[in-house]
Amino acid sequence: MSSSRPANKRRSAPPPRKRRGSFLITLIKLGFAALLLWVLVGVLYYLWALTFDLSTIGQMPQRSAIYDRTGTFYSRTMGENRVVVPYDGVSPNFVKALISREDSRFYEHRGIDPLGIARAAVRNLLFGGMKEGASTITQQLARNSFPLGGKTFNRKFLEAAMAFRIEMEMTKEKILELYMNRIYFGSGLYGVETASQSYFGKPAADMSLSEAALLAGLIRSPNRYSPFNNLEASLRQRNVVLGRMEELELITHAEHEKALREKIAPRQRQLVNPLNSWAVDAILHELEQVVSPSKIDEGGLRIDTSIDAGMQQAAEQSLARRLAEVEARPDFRQQHAPPKPPKPSKGKGKGIIPQPVQTVEPPEPLQAALLAIDNASGGITAIVGGRNFAESKYNRALVATRQIGSSAKPFVYEEAFRKGVITPETPVSDARLSITELPPRSPAYDPQNSDGTFGGDLPAKEGLIQSRNTMSVRVGLATGLGTVASIMEKLGLAEDVPRYPSICLGSFESTLRNVTVAYSALATGGSRLHPHLIEQVTDAEGKVLFLATRDRVPVLDRNAARATTAILTEVFTRGTASRAASLGLRKPAAGKTGTTDRFVDAWFLGYTEGLTCGVWVGFDRPKTIMRGGYGAELALPIWVDVMQSPAANRYAAGPLP
Repeated sequence: MSSSRPANKRRSAPPPRKRRGSFLITLIKLGFAALLLWVLVGVLYYLWALTFDLSTIGQMPQRSAIYDRTGTFYSRTMGENRVVVPYDGVSPNFVKALISREDSRFYEHRGIDPLGIARAAVRNLLFGGMKEGASTITQQLARNSFPLGGKTFNRKFLEAAMAFRIEMEMTKEKILELYMNRIYFGSGLYGVETASQSYFGKPAADMSLSEAALLAGLIRSPNRYSPFNNLEASLRQRNVVLGRMEELELITHAEHEKALREKIAPRQRQLVNPLNSWAVDAILHELEQVVSPSKIDEGGLRIDTSIDAGMQQAAEQSLARRLAEVEARPDFRQQHAPPKPPKPSKGKGKGIIPQPVQTVEPPEPLQAALLAIDNASGGITAIVGGRNFAESKYNRALVATRQIGSSAKPFVYEEAFRKGVITPETPVSDARLSITELPPRSPAYDPQNSDGTFGGDLPAKEGLIQSRNTMSVRVGLATGLGTVASIMEKLGLAEDVPRYPSICLGSFESTLRNVTVAYSALATGGSRLHPHLIEQVTDAEGKVLFLATRDRVPVLDRNAARATTAILTEVFTRGTASRAASLGLRKPAAGKTGTTDRFVDAWFLGYTEGLTCGVWVGFDRPKTIMRGGYGAELALPIWVDVMQSPAANRYAAGPLP
């Protein structure tokens, strides 16, 4: 019997609904797997992020600030040109401008902004390429604070993990504070405070809305938009930022329009390098001796110094002006006139024989140095190490050693008074020295007086007032060369003073610093001061890292020092420095000129009640300065200029001890 089922009947296909359900399940599984993978990746990168020390974000290299003796800002040290300020030290205008420019959803996300990422992806897809980034402020802070690697997906994942961790451990205000202090603003300027001070001449707290918008507009391309480099471009970026701020309703339309009308004229660009004076250079050298290198590198120090900015300026100006005056004098120019070129000679039967071309070197500049010390503290109030710091950093005030000449004489007389060998009125012969007066086995020694004359017996003090060489040597011989040499060593003039009669006339070498410090012992009535430039150093948290001790070491006999000072006051009234009054000196002072053989070195050392100051004039390569180039002629005018300056008048100027 045949079957009733048709032979050509087709098998029905599975219902489409089952296929769609299977596909959806597969998608869900894949999505869930992807989610697990992303979570796993996120956990792994977060664990990696945990290996970084977040406390280092706030450890930003910055330059330390130097202040003068009045607490007035003076200069900054070398280093990254940054000054760290707290969140409250920045204008709210800049905070708003920064958020509108870099991360408008800053207060709504946790370090990563998914909406920002999606928005940037869409715009990049529509316009092609990478037209817009999606990094939040927190991500930028992470990238600028830690070595996260190059421009790779690996870095982006780690950056996101770091941003999330930062948001978990820091407040929004702290994140903004760190970001504003860390980022670069072009032209060698780091941090909002330095940028505001350099571009606008005001603290970051005082920025106007227009200035704040301009500064925020620099962040994406700091050097390109720097107002120092391209003011028009920086103003265009300002306008963009202001427009965005109004769009986000962070400012009103009226504020927008007012800010657009504000004229911005950046300050004249200043060099980042602060080492523009002998004082700052010397301060930095001393800083290396009193603070650890790690603290210096870290920066943020407050360095309070003894430098008197007004006196320092007066010293630099006087030194440059007085040396120029000396070089313009006919007798100086004659002394240092370049050699005349030889006349061409004639060869026999061959005409004129050409002479080789001789190049004439420019004349060596006359140099000078100055050092002033506060008699109350030992702090150095002014230091000039040469004529032009830009041309030569060699500090002649601290390291150059030269014969000190007659500057040594006051200490010969002080020791004679101390031992009771003489009094100021004791007669001393001014005659030529004889061989019998010299120590046994001493070589012949026949010092001359500066005027070429010799005299009879004179009161001992005249030998110091008139700087008589023969009298001073006799006083030294009577006192004992060992005694004289010993006191000069205790004063720090030299470590090993030879026991020869010539030491009474300063035949040995010393530095201007050491000679000036030795004179401070006379100024204080017997105590040698400890010269220093740095009074105190504190770190960014206010912790004191160094405090000057202001040591005083008794060296001279008080009565003998007073007797010597009384004589040195007469040097100004009728002695070798009597022209001081005509130069403008109007205060009680004591001092001594110093001139070495052949007028190679010219010195003047002197003091008032409040200050001790020393001046040296000469050439770097020792040679005659000029005929008649005495200390009173060359060094004294500089000394008077500084000691009579308005800044010096702030120091005590009463009776001397």
